[in-house]
Amino acid sequence: MVKALLIGVVTLLAVALAADIPVIQPKDLAARLTAKEVKPVIYYVGPNVLYRSKHIPGALYAGPGGKSEGLTMLKEAVQKMPRDGELVIYCGCCPWNRCPNISPAIEMLKQMGFTHVKAMYSPTNFKTDWIDQGFPVE
Repeated sequence: MVKALLIGVVTLLAVALAADIPVIQPKDLAARLTAKEVKPVIYYVGPNVLYRSKHIPGALYAGPGGKSEGLTMLKEAVQKMPRDGELVIYCGCCPWNRCPNISPAIEMLKQMGFTHVKAMYSPTNFKTDWIDQGFPVE
């Protein structure tokens, strides 16, 4: 009973945190990658070792969003993009409610004037929420 209550509280907290950040679900992003419509520009904002292991096809490495050097890399990477262009960032290094990279990266992109930026919601981690679901990787 206590375990079920704790899981419920953690889930509610994760949803509340996600509510402050515009998100796209993994299945929806995967569908966008195979659709014939214009695809969003995708940046990975987590640890380089995880990006080098496997990442979403076409995603660009932009440095860890939780570190100043990562935010500088991301800023330089998006500098010439139109501010109304569709942009998706993702990490998946750890559970969403503990990720140090997504929130700082989203905040910076909003401050730079990006109006169509979303984060891929990864409640567990990239392996569980993307790779194990059979979504494409490179």
